[in-house]
Amino acid sequence: MKILLLNPNISNSVTQLIQHEAQRAALPDTEITAETVDMGVAYIETPAESVVAAYASFMHLAQCHTAYDGIVIAAYGDPGVAQAKELFPIPVVGLTESALASAFLLGGRFGIVGISKRIGYWYQQTLEALGMSHRFIGYQGLGRAFSDVGAVQDEARAALLQMCLQQVDAGADTIILAGAPLAGLARQIESQVPVPLVDGVGSAVRMLETLVRSNYQPRRAGPLAPPPAKPNQHMSPALAALFAGQPNANAGGARS
Repeated sequence: MKILLLNPNISNSVTQLIQHEAQRAALPDTEITAETVDMGVAYIETPAESVVAAYASFMHLAQCHTAYDGIVIAAYGDPGVAQAKELFPIPVVGLTESALASAFLLGGRFGIVGISKRIGYWYQQTLEALGMSHRFIGYQGLGRAFSDVGAVQDEARAALLQMCLQQVDAGADTIILAGAPLAGLARQIESQVPVPLVDGVGSAVRMLETLVRSNYQPRRAGPLAPPPAKPNQHMSPALAALFAGQPNANAGGARS
């Protein structure tokens, strides 16, 4: 099985983090390729930034999706994930929906800990869209900016741990460590937190493996089927082909 793990922000240090955690979570015969989009912001914090990330992801995936069995768009908040499920003929999953699926199976209520206070607004919107707000007890995030978002869990580990413990005190039965920059942190602090910790990257890889192994078949009818072919302009050739109903046209293999 070949999985593409796409980082929809431009921080290569985050791409390295998520690749490492994804490979640890994957089955032995799963091949993980991690790539970074070519445009966008250092880390995604707002709904507006998520729109840019979704477009950058579509541009990237249009070029290379045919080389893979499935795709993870690796940003909490799932920029473009719901729409990619419609457009691409292979399974696509996001960190949020995968982490929520894990939290649901673990039972009870869940809290979320992330890298930014402001990002909590976008996360709340995502939870509402996915129908999981009723089990959500609250969000806590760091109140600082970072020169290298890939180093946030090392620089702020004590603060992140403290927020997890505060979530437990508030009644969380499970805690989601949100966002690609926190990939792998759950393994580092799980012995210090008395409830399960959910890693979005690990959850997404395992969910995607299940979908691929379940003989996933793309939709051919209904509102979530690929969009109808129609004229378009000013798109890349590969993206234009997808919107013209030619999912394998003008697409290359995996990029190095």
